[in-house]
Amino acid sequence: MVKQITHQELDIWKANKKEFLLIDVREEEERAAFHIGGAWVPLAEVISKATKLPKDKPIVFYCRKGIRSQIAIQRLSYKMDTSQFYNLVGGITHLEKRLQ
Repeated sequence: MVKQITHQELDIWKANKKEFLLIDVREEEERAAFHIGGAWVPLAEVISKATKLPKDKPIVFYCRKGIRSQIAIQRLSYKMDTSQFYNLVGGITHLEKRLQ
């Protein structure tokens, strides 16, 4: 089961200065066009970079619609404890549209 976090919950974390890592799992050209910050680890590289992920804070994975980020967490769950991993519900599509 992949934990989910909404944009509203993420905004609360930010407002409360909660420490967390944000990871964009999209492709390079997608990130170049628009992103909401954080680290960039394309889905294809998630497993190979797993050992570099912090174990002491929550990690929020995001993509365009929330599908690839959920897949990233599922793949990682076979290799490590993912109890502090969250999928950003709906991805960033609605943010892209709002800024256009």
